Amino acid sequence: MKYFPIDRNLFIKNRKKFMAQMKPKSIAVFNSNDIYPIGADSTMPFEQARDIFYLSGADQEETILVLFPDALDKKNREILFVRETNEHIAVWEGAKLTKEQATAVSGIETVYWLTDFDKVFFDLMTEADTIYFNTNEHYRQAVETQTREDRFIQKCKQDFPAHQWAKSNTILQQIRGVKEPEEIALMQTACDITEKGFRRILGFVKPGVWEYEMEAEFLHEFVRNRSKGFAYTPIIASGANANVLHYVENNQQVKDGDMILMDLAAEYANYSSDLTRTIPANGRFTDRQKAVYSAVLRVKDQATKMLVPGTLWAEYHKEVGKIMTSELLGLGLLDKADVQNEDPKWPAYKKYFMHGTSHHIGLDTHDYGALKTPMKANMVFTVEPGIYIPKEGMGIRLEDDVVIQEKGEPFNLMRNIPIEIEEIEELMNT
Repeated sequence: MKYFPIDRNLFIKNRKKFMAQMKPKSIAVFNSNDIYPIGADSTMPFEQARDIFYLSGADQEETILVLFPDALDKKNREILFVRETNEHIAVWEGAKLTKEQATAVSGIETVYWLTDFDKVFFDLMTEADTIYFNTNEHYRQAVETQTREDRFIQKCKQDFPAHQWAKSNTILQQIRGVKEPEEIALMQTACDITEKGFRRILGFVKPGVWEYEMEAEFLHEFVRNRSKGFAYTPIIASGANANVLHYVENNQQVKDGDMILMDLAAEYANYSSDLTRTIPANGRFTDRQKAVYSAVLRVKDQATKMLVPGTLWAEYHKEVGKIMTSELLGLGLLDKADVQNEDPKWPAYKKYFMHGTSHHIGLDTHDYGALKTPMKANMVFTVEPGIYIPKEGMGIRLEDDVVIQEKGEPFNLMRNIPIEIEEIEELMNT
């Protein structure tokens, strides 16, 4: 791994939080991700399943975590199964975790080779009444590929039909949404790496460059700072491309007078950052660009102040919509009749700002976290309003990542990344 070792006490704390909410005589199992094929002997780079990483820190394929708080033998209350390494594997793939290294990373004392799993698991299931399955229930999930977790669940239901089933997701939605200090520090590192990439690009951009050249500049800066690269597929959208919310082609040449919307950020140690900035290709905003940009920035600043303990996510978005409506009226994009005659299910402002303002962020860019209950301190949210005007060939979005505080305004993890018009123009023309 490129990242520095993570204090295993983070994973010890995370397991304690999860096990504290498990039913009596229950067992929970978490599987690593598969390595997915491309074709021939090619595979996609391995990405660890976020839940097993959250609970163990094990960043390796073919890994299984078992939690059984009521196991009769204390050594079986936390077990990590890892792939057995040997000299041949070490030569061709690099050494895998030894049992001692797995303990050092995770804080789990009982480590077995994966080949022992079926035997050990069968013995543990004779003591358990309920098994927690780790299903993906994120509100945005649309997964068609069968995962290693899916295969385990199918087999387990066949092999142990008399056991009761429960969902790990219900617990994970609660505990993963509220970050530990160590997690916030890792996310700050990801944001700091993103800052380096953005400052680099401000001195690089000019009319005539290609969007993919900008992508390459970011990637260079991210990887040289111990990131694997982008936390999600990067969007670098010049001119009218910015009106396509998920524009990822990044294959157009930047023109003089264009605004360039960049929605991209670095990961670090599997934790995401999520940034959007919109800059003028030639280093100077026009008056109209300034007006729209300033409106978006005001919405972002006012929305950020509402992210405090007790806020309801759905109500928050309604309030942001009211603020955006006022700004769109000021820009002449809406008039009073538009607002008076709007469809409550699709308010008038949605014509120019059609997506949500905030989502949880953490190990996943769209992270797990409670959305139907009041916000809590140490939840981390994005704030990302935008105004999209196809007729003017312009789309502007601004986005930061903020931590909800027990008292006062949220703490902005991207506070050092330039966003004010004057600072951006100064840096682009230095």
